[in-house]
Amino acid sequence: MKYFYGGLCVVGALLPYALFLPWVAAHGLDLRALIAEATATRIGAFAWLDVVISALTLLTFIFVEGRRQGMKRLWIPALATCTIGVSLGLPLFLLMREHHLERGTS
Repeated sequence: MKYFYGGLCVVGALLPYALFLPWVAAHGLDLRALIAEATATRIGAFAWLDVVISALTLLTFIFVEGRRQGMKRLWIPALATCTIGVSLGLPLFLLMREHHLERGTS
């Protein structure tokens, strides 16, 4: 599972940024333009609301499950979630959790 989660971390970081970075190059870090484009259609607004709710759920899961397991450096997947997205934050947390569980059983 470690290799699977690691691969998803790479894909989860590269794919979203492959689309986001060209937009930033064209528009700069214009938050108003980003929100306007993201919510220009109902399906766009649906997708962004889904992502926001998923991110909030993941952040809660990271801190609750991480503390329950006695994990350290929980800020890393939380930061990844807030800066890149759930596509990196979730597999990164699961990878860290897998490493933590392996160390506990060996």
